[in-house]
Amino acid sequence: MAGTVASLLAAAGASALALAASAEPSVAINVDAGTSLGTVPRGGVGLNTAVYDPNMTDATASSLIKAAGIRELRYPGGSVADGYHWQTHTFSGGGSWAAPGTDFDHFMAMTKKIGAQPILTANYGSGTPQEAAAWVKYANVDKHYGVKYWEIGNEVYGNGHYGNGWEGDTHADKSPTEYAHNLVAYAKAMKAVDPTVKIGAVLTTPGGFPDGVTAPGDSADWNHTVLSIAGSSIDFVIVHSYPGGKTTADLLRTPAQAAGVTSALRSLIAAYAGSHAASVEITVTETDGDFSPAKTSQAAALYAPDAYMSWLEHGIVNVDWWDLHSGMGTAPSTVDGQTDYHDEGVLSSGSCVGGQCEPARETPFPTYWGIRSLTALAQPGDTMVKATSGNPSVAVHAVRSANGGLNVMLINKDPRNAAQVSLSYAGYTPAAGSVTTVSYAQGGTRLVSAARGTAAAQSLPPYSITTLQLKPASAATGSNTPSSVATAGAGAASPGSPGTAAPVASASGTIGTRAQASAAGVPAESPATASTAGGLASTGMSNAVVYSAVAGLLAVCTGGVLVRRGRRRKAAHGR
Repeated sequence: MAGTVASLLAAAGASALALAASAEPSVAINVDAGTSLGTVPRGGVGLNTAVYDPNMTDATASSLIKAAGIRELRYPGGSVADGYHWQTHTFSGGGSWAAPGTDFDHFMAMTKKIGAQPILTANYGSGTPQEAAAWVKYANVDKHYGVKYWEIGNEVYGNGHYGNGWEGDTHADKSPTEYAHNLVAYAKAMKAVDPTVKIGAVLTTPGGFPDGVTAPGDSADWNHTVLSIAGSSIDFVIVHSYPGGKTTADLLRTPAQAAGVTSALRSLIAAYAGSHAASVEITVTETDGDFSPAKTSQAAALYAPDAYMSWLEHGIVNVDWWDLHSGMGTAPSTVDGQTDYHDEGVLSSGSCVGGQCEPARETPFPTYWGIRSLTALAQPGDTMVKATSGNPSVAVHAVRSANGGLNVMLINKDPRNAAQVSLSYAGYTPAAGSVTTVSYAQGGTRLVSAARGTAAAQSLPPYSITTLQLKPASAATGSNTPSSVATAGAGAASPGSPGTAAPVASASGTIGTRAQASAAGVPAESPATASTAGGLASTGMSNAVVYSAVAGLLAVCTGGVLVRRGRRRKAAHGR
């Protein structure tokens, strides 16, 4: 068995990020709390939903999403958006369907319950500017939903113009020139109904397909063509990020690409958006560990918060994980010693492939806990600050919270070895003594709060996420016990403040209760084994429960549907 595990770890590329030995010097972490990288945007942490997901509005799923700090929900779902007709809740073009209870009004009810804002993808593939304008009227004039962000199409560049087509597009002319002119028409029609809406242009991700490709008959590639025509008519641009990699180590290196991608997009916007270039925002409305070995296992969980924060630190206003539910694409495999269900959802859909099944529906995957770890680090309105690591095997992100605290997230990317880290600070003096840490380790089924280490030294378990919640020395009134600093990092501006949202707390005090776990089909640990280290108001976590993963459960017919959608999406990226 030991030999098999070692082989699997090697195959997954785990050794590429391994620390040589415990005798290695500690990793130096430097936090410059006086150098701001910007404010955490209200809708920064987002998630995709889809009209073909029959469990989209499930009450348990909504509670879990709220507890994870999700503040933006994308709808109606990837490539499906280019065939979805919102008025009739139908899908044209074949290959998908619109499930009952997932129409626009049900989606908005869920969004309001969670306390998130929506980002909607208007149907470009088989729709019209008039259909999109009618949607704006219904949403913002008739129903007063106040939807601000509207994408015009999904991955429109995948319509076959570059020889690899996956996106539905009924336009006879599928060139970037045609998309750009139609984009202007959509913007004009939609803003005539509500001038306050923000219109988004679909761009290719710099460095990804088909960036830089000039098709026959075109004078320039997709991005240059679209922005040269529509640059003055848009308010934000959209890219998708599926960095992938042959190994898990490859995936865990990819958040560093955010700097180059963002810089390239800013240069394009500056060249074509004219006087309002500085106000044009950038969104990453799809990302996950697809095209890498890890979908639900720990490497993907570590990638999630690292990717979110890397994008946000470079000025991205919204990052949306794919997906709420997805279903297994292939039979499970072992990745870094852990079962990976090859499911791009953050919650299980309870699907089966080849006689092998996921945990019960709504069981959180490790990716869910990776995203939820962000609630221990930051809330909308907090200030991201500069932090650097002396070794790429340990990633670091730091945030000054509105209540005067400093939170530092440390991600150990080594699957086998603990990492010893030494931390230094500029512009902030942490209180002495032990500190509260909120962590998620490999094989975990919850976030764990504990008093551990100091502000200057920490030992990070292998393949783990550890967030230090620090008080300033001047505010210290006693030891930093978990109960006394559990809400560090939760302070956001008061509800109703412009551009901010209230801190995420327990959903009516019921998140993680045993009753809710039972409703989801997920057994809870007994009180004797549950953590009693103190409440986590900033994570929406209750002391009453811990989720346990389960195996070999009932397959449901909808799981097969979700699997087919997932396969269709994967084929859609030309990889």
